[in-house]
Amino acid sequence: MVQAARELTEHADVRRRIDAVLRMMGGYGGTYGKGRPLVDALEDVAQEALLHEDIAFARRFQRFAAYARGELFLDILENYYDDEARQRSEEFMRRLAAEGAERAVAVVDALCDENPDATAADVRALFHGIARSTDHLGLGAGEGGIQLSAKYLKRLQEYGHMEIVLRNLPRPASAEAARMMSDVLADADAGLLAQLLELKARQAGLSALRAAVDDPDSSESAIHACLKNQEWIFGGAYVAELARRQYTPDTILDIPLLRGDGSLHVVELKRANIKDLVIRPSGHLMLGAPAHHAVSQAQNYLRVMDENRQPILEQHGVDTRRASATVVIGHPRYVNESITPQEVAETLRTYNTHTARIEVITYETLLDSAARMLALSSARQDSDPNEEPTA
Repeated sequence: MVQAARELTEHADVRRRIDAVLRMMGGYGGTYGKGRPLVDALEDVAQEALLHEDIAFARRFQRFAAYARGELFLDILENYYDDEARQRSEEFMRRLAAEGAERAVAVVDALCDENPDATAADVRALFHGIARSTDHLGLGAGEGGIQLSAKYLKRLQEYGHMEIVLRNLPRPASAEAARMMSDVLADADAGLLAQLLELKARQAGLSALRAAVDDPDSSESAIHACLKNQEWIFGGAYVAELARRQYTPDTILDIPLLRGDGSLHVVELKRANIKDLVIRPSGHLMLGAPAHHAVSQAQNYLRVMDENRQPILEQHGVDTRRASATVVIGHPRYVNESITPQEVAETLRTYNTHTARIEVITYETLLDSAARMLALSSARQDSDPNEEPTA
């Protein structure tokens, strides 16, 4: 698919980056490079295509990179870009649909054999109960690392019992069993289940980010991948991560966040392993060159956003005038040993008091803040609003 894509672009810079991917994969006599180097090379192609405003081509290589990261299944990728694979998949789905229809007929026949007086309402009740129950087949008794209060354990046991019953499907089930499962699910707190699953996803995302930060060799791309669609980590002021990262030809944002008032907030990501994040050149602490470079980059982004506010607002509905930015860079563990974590925090706090639109924080601050938010959310789940307050 990468080789086929190379023939679809006329831009020499894009082809040059694709050639680098092919050499890494072995297409041009190289050695197949699994892992982060391959992901980075694929993302480089996407970035180059964005610079040439070829959004569809960039999206193609973003999907290639997602597959290389293990975030996208191969059959999904093939459905986009491999005609033969898509035809095989469609044939499989047709056969699956036919098999499902035959099983449905068998279930109805068995219901009629068991109850010759069964009505259309009985059939509808049977399939309605099965349909509602299948949404919970994957839940089982797992807690996802979240501490549940005792009052919810019964619900998990009920879902476990339903899973045992449904495991034997399409063995015919009685209409009574279907109604029983439907009644149980009707009493379930769907909001609670959604919150538990969201907490589980957030815990997994935070753990992945912490692992990337703890790895001294992690690149900006690796950290960026851990923060994709994780806008909650940056606080409750942001309602979503915007899908579009490029609003002007020469500006590609790391993470564009949308505030509740429709305005833009830019997150600029840098590596965690930066030894000279804070330096002491003459007795006084100050930010090192990497931090100043990142802040200058963010300043340029905000300037361009200000200058192009009207066309961006008209075309994309995002207000970029007086947008703000956060630079996430470094971690105290990697800073020169003569400078303590407390000194790093104080230096950043002093710097931030003199800036209006840009805040500089470390990954330690980001992780600690997100962990506190997650702990508060888990505590609210454990609390029972019907319980009497303690004296």
